[in-house]
Amino acid sequence: MLAQAIRKKLGKAGKEEKGFTLIELLAVIVILGVIAVIAVPLISNVIDNSKKDSDVATARQIYDAARLYVINEKGGVFAEAGGMTITIGPKATADTLQNKGYLESPIYLPSTKDAITGGTVTFDATGALTGVTIAPISSAANATTGTFTPDQILKVKR
Repeated sequence: MLAQAIRKKLGKAGKEEKGFTLIELLAVIVILGVIAVIAVPLISNVIDNSKKDSDVATARQIYDAARLYVINEKGGVFAEAGGMTITIGPKATADTLQNKGYLESPIYLPSTKDAITGGTVTFDATGALTGVTIAPISSAANATTGTFTPDQILKVKR
């Protein structure tokens, strides 16, 4: 008899509750708002860092193309008196990485999606890399030139 009374009471209580209360809904909305406030800045930082990393990776590809160019076209001699400067492009100009087929034409800077129109890879008199400079086309007022140091380029994970 007691068991029947408990079942009846529990069964009745279960049937009366048909949804969430206003307090429960507000609590869920507040929790989602807090998560959004925390997540949005983190996501934007990840996007900015990935743009920078992709530009450095492109500079590394240009550096590798310059090394292949020196090995094939200059007999592997990286060191010249006063250093060596290798021009990236454009393809129409003779003796550039794009003209010789070591880089695609056009090649794009990932962060801005602008075509790289020029730039240089420089080596010092001992043959060590001194830097890579990339000059993309300006899109509207976004004219930029990327200069990458040997530390940035040589520490890229492959």
